[in-house]
Amino acid sequence: MDANEVAKHNTRESCWVVIHGVVYDVTDFLDEHPGGSKIILKLAGTDATSEYDPIHPPGTLEETLKPAQILGPIDPSTVASLRSLPSAPPAPFAGPLPPLEAQLNIDDFAITAERVLSPKAWAYYSSAADDLFTKIHNNTAYKQILLRPRIFRDVRDVDTNTTLCGVPSTLPVFVSPAAMARLAHPTGEAGIAAACGKHGVVQCVSNNASLKPEQIAAARTSPTQPLWFQLYVQIERAKSEALLQRINKLGFTAIVLTLDAPAPGKREADERAKNVGDSMSGMSGEGVKGAVKSEGLGRALFAGTSPSLTWGDLKWLRSQTTLPIILKGIQTHEDAALAASKECIDLGVTGIILSNHGGRAADTAPPPVYTLLEIRKYAPFVLERLEVYVDGGIRRGTDVVKALCLGATAVGIGRPALYGLSGYGPEGVERVLTILREEVETTMRLLGVNSIKELGFRHINTRALDALIYQESVEVEKMAVKAKL
Repeated sequence: MDANEVAKHNTRESCWVVIHGVVYDVTDFLDEHPGGSKIILKLAGTDATSEYDPIHPPGTLEETLKPAQILGPIDPSTVASLRSLPSAPPAPFAGPLPPLEAQLNIDDFAITAERVLSPKAWAYYSSAADDLFTKIHNNTAYKQILLRPRIFRDVRDVDTNTTLCGVPSTLPVFVSPAAMARLAHPTGEAGIAAACGKHGVVQCVSNNASLKPEQIAAARTSPTQPLWFQLYVQIERAKSEALLQRINKLGFTAIVLTLDAPAPGKREADERAKNVGDSMSGMSGEGVKGAVKSEGLGRALFAGTSPSLTWGDLKWLRSQTTLPIILKGIQTHEDAALAASKECIDLGVTGIILSNHGGRAADTAPPPVYTLLEIRKYAPFVLERLEVYVDGGIRRGTDVVKALCLGATAVGIGRPALYGLSGYGPEGVERVLTILREEVETTMRLLGVNSIKELGFRHINTRALDALIYQESVEVEKMAVKAKL
């Protein structure tokens, strides 16, 4: 097929794209695209390979389109005349990557990731809502908690093993769901799965992963390696139901229902970087009929996500899976108490993740460790009934240990895994996990404990946070009835 012919099909009425030398007619798919039609229309009549590849699982178009919509290969002799999107500006990193052993902490990996990632990828991974207050506060909140080391203890041996949602883990750390890992490395979420398998820790796969669940599950180091799946419920509920049926068959061990982002936050760094970029040559409307304003990757990914979930939808979720349910995005003791009600537990709620979406949803929302302190103060029974996880702001092993001392079962890391993957692949993620493991073990020894089961409130001092914790309590045990669970 001639490239000049492809270039003519650049409207909503007739939209063709080229991916890896093959021409696809995606006209009928525009309104079905999970990220919305805007993104595809900006690519109409172009070679969209560089934009498509890092985000979409291989084979997505072939499985989605009808055979008649796969129009065949483009004529190689004409491809030079096809308008394609400019490549991302070269990363400013010069010279070889620092050797892995020179990466001594999570911040080292963040510095390297900013240098090796494209500006768009870095903006998506690092961006957060509004003025970044919550993102920054997530990271600094743990510094307000002081350790209380004990002496004269035999700490030659320490044990970091635990159990998360019924499966063993060698470390009280799991990898949080984070979308589009192939922006960091071609192995994407499969590379993270391989690293987690080698370390014996749990990975939570994003609903918006850049690989299919089947591809990620196949990368496990053993068939019994635990995987959680994060679910964003779609407005078209049948799509989520079909996805859950696939997850049920793949050996995933829990469903993480994400609730802290019923709408996307305003991530300005991501929006400035754009999904494609209005400033790119030919992409400001010229030559593309019906062109639309660009938007950030984060906002585009939320297209089709339901903003209308209520506690009553847990009954629907339970009807679709027998897996344990973890509720992600708890930010108050009231919601934690509701999750710990008999009604929710009977519906399969096993755990909660205290999370503010990495500071990417409501700016000035509380750091998860504040919510954990609030639960301890007003609804301590939650810690007895549910596994309580903390996600957001973990950068050191001391952060992990402080969360455990407050009653958390484990903590999640999202950006650190992506930063480790950037440039280094699975080995970088392994190094991130190794660093955290060594720091956790060191902190335990300095506190004078041999097992994470021994960690408790007596090992920390949180008085600096007392005035920052929510000061009003409610009759949380009675709220389940009002929520119509």
